[in-house]
Amino acid sequence: MWILLSAKKVLGTKLIEKDKRYIYTLAFFYSMLIISVMSLPAFFYISVEKKSYKQTEMQNLEHYLYGVEKSIYDFSRTNKHIFHFPRSLFYTACLYGQNGKMLFATDKAFCKNITLKISQDEILSKKILLTSNRLHAKQLIIAKRFSYQNIYTKALIAALFLGAIIFFMTLFFIRISLRPLEKANKYLNTFFNDAIHELKTPLGVMQLNLEFLRSKEESRALRRLYNSMQSIILIYEDIEYHIKHTHVQYKAEHLNFSEFLQSRVEVFYDLAGIKNICIEEHITEKLLLDINRIELQRIIDNTISNSIKYSPKWTKIVIKLYKESEHIIFSVKDEGVGIKDTKKIFERYTREDVIQGGFGIGLSIVKYICNKNNIEISVDTKISKGSLFSYKFS
Repeated sequence: MWILLSAKKVLGTKLIEKDKRYIYTLAFFYSMLIISVMSLPAFFYISVEKKSYKQTEMQNLEHYLYGVEKSIYDFSRTNKHIFHFPRSLFYTACLYGQNGKMLFATDKAFCKNITLKISQDEILSKKILLTSNRLHAKQLIIAKRFSYQNIYTKALIAALFLGAIIFFMTLFFIRISLRPLEKANKYLNTFFNDAIHELKTPLGVMQLNLEFLRSKEESRALRRLYNSMQSIILIYEDIEYHIKHTHVQYKAEHLNFSEFLQSRVEVFYDLAGIKNICIEEHITEKLLLDINRIELQRIIDNTISNSIKYSPKWTKIVIKLYKESEHIIFSVKDEGVGIKDTKKIFERYTREDVIQGGFGIGLSIVKYICNKNNIEISVDTKISKGSLFSYKFS
């Protein structure tokens, strides 16, 4: 049984349980890692692309500039009275005469910004000095607003496209690689469910027969056998809840907490008697609570059984149930070894003392039930002095 539970621990990870969020996160970070590795060559590629793009734009601008210059000189060699300035949708032309006076501009505001150098945009421009001409122009400037936005947009689209491909490919391969493990986990879960079902009947028969034998004859051997049987049943019930709680809905019912606790404490008298541990009860009567019976039993049984397990012989365990303001408080105080790490004990498969045995799932189940039902847990402990477990029910 222990080997099977260990196997379930290994296989029952988030991946095997088809935790989609975990798988998507893994695929996302793996994709980011690949993209980060590719970012350095991509940076150099973009730098080269920007340089090439700027050179191409500059060549086109110069081509238009020399075309305007040629038009001015051609006009000077004719007798025409009207000069038709070559216009462009992409370039701004600024023509200046003596003393820098503006003779003509396709965009006056833009030309002033270029002259005064107050434009915040990146600008490509080319300036040439003109020789004698009929327009009396001395200087020609051709300019255009310039941006790498197209390159950045293309790079971003390429990065998103590549990232999406990497992400979905990673997700695909993760799912493919997990299929054998998921199949094994499915078979293991089926086996556990069948095994738990098959164990329930013989355990019940054994318990009934031991109780019958004890009613006829009381002996030390029968007492020990009965207590061992009770320990097995506690472990069985923990395992059963651990397996079923993910797909079985445990609905709340209206319970008499006081009577239910009293009945559960009586189960542990014999178990405590083996170590000569005295159980002292302070149970307020008729305290009612809405909670599932099985889940409440897991809280009570695990807390009391742990107190007995980790308490030395000839000590005392104090069990209290009382009302404080609007809350019901259930507490178990022992004189045991104490707890080194009160947070770690609620983690699954964690045990403070390996020698004492157990699977380390009891308190993790208690923690889960408390979180589910908004039950506040507090643990007060001192090494070699004992521990106090308190549960506040709303």
